Amino acid sequence: MAIVTAAAVLAGCQRTESSRTDTTAAGEVARKDSLADTTRKPANPANPSAAATSNNGWTDAQILAYTAAADSAEIAEGRLAQRKATNPAVKAFAREMVTDHQAMLREGKSFASSNNITPDTTKSEVTGLMKDAHDELTDLTNKAAGKEWDGKFMDKEIDAHKAVLDKLQDFEKSTTNAKLKDMLNKAVGTVQSHLTKAQDIKDNKIKA
Repeated sequence: MAIVTAAAVLAGCQRTESSRTDTTAAGEVARKDSLADTTRKPANPANPSAAATSNNGWTDAQILAYTAAADSAEIAEGRLAQRKATNPAVKAFAREMVTDHQAMLREGKSFASSNNITPDTTKSEVTGLMKDAHDELTDLTNKAAGKEWDGKFMDKEIDAHKAVLDKLQDFEKSTTNAKLKDMLNKAVGTVQSHLTKAQDIKDNKIKA
């Protein structure tokens, strides 16, 4: 009987020790998991709207940077044309273009501010647009005023509006932000109107 009792006590002690070991191991795993959680970086960005990538690889922040660069370029060239163009139709087109692109630029800045988005100008297509716009403005500034200048200006406006129109249509299809999509849709209409008028002036209002 003493032997049996001793065996039972020994078995009980082994079970107790095993239970303690399991509890301690589980506690250590839980502690490590908790520590790992506190050191992981947050999964969500501070600004989900700015970081969201559209289907064609552009973020909303990059889209806003591109449209702002395009608007600024058209405003600068339009102001130059108001001073330098000799054809009344070209001057009138330039005035309309400045007015419309100023409104679009203000709307874009307001949208960015209200949605806490900082336009991202680092994408190569944005920096390329800015450089091209600067070069074109310099070229137009240095050319002598006259019929040839008017024709050159309208050629640039036709090419620029075609390029921007293509981008706006791509942006409109790909962005997931409903408000930005609406703004881009409105911009598409304005740019298309400018393109139609520019082509008409080039074809019918500037005599060869």
